[in-house]
Amino acid sequence: MKTIWAAYRADESGATAVEYGLIAGAMSVVIVVAVGTVGVSIRDFFFEKIADATSH
Repeated sequence: MKTIWAAYRADESGATAVEYGLIAGAMSVVIVVAVGTVGVSIRDFFFEKIADATSH
């Protein structure tokens, strides 16, 4: 029984998978925020140019 428990405690494959999952989740959040911010900036830029072009 001790050898089974020792082997179970030494197995870190699940912990590694969880760590990679957390890293992937954090990267996803950063990408979504960055794309959202850049998208709004690009939209505002083009809307301003279109408004300037049509107002004259």
